[in-house]
Amino acid sequence: MEIKNLLKQSREIWGSKHLKLAEIIVRLGKVFGDICRWERNAKKDKKLHTKAELKKELGNVIFSVIRWCDDLGLDPEDCIKEAIKAQKKFKK
Repeated sequence: MEIKNLLKQSREIWGSKHLKLAEIIVRLGKVFGDICRWERNAKKDKKLHTKAELKKELGNVIFSVIRWCDDLGLDPEDCIKEAIKAQKKFKK
């Protein structure tokens, strides 16, 4: 899948409204919390902790961040390139 196709799909789902950074942070926090809950693995949550559920949550992060970059006027591909450069630099 190409990033621009993912962005197009995201806009088809969520429409053209662009979120502000504060709105994005709240949504990212929700998904992050879901992943943290998966790791805590509390007894009450164990039935939900499947590989499919974890894949869904990580996919939510990836798919949503593509749209959020665009919401903030950033090109998602440029953001990814910058992240790759930063991670390579950090590894050194």
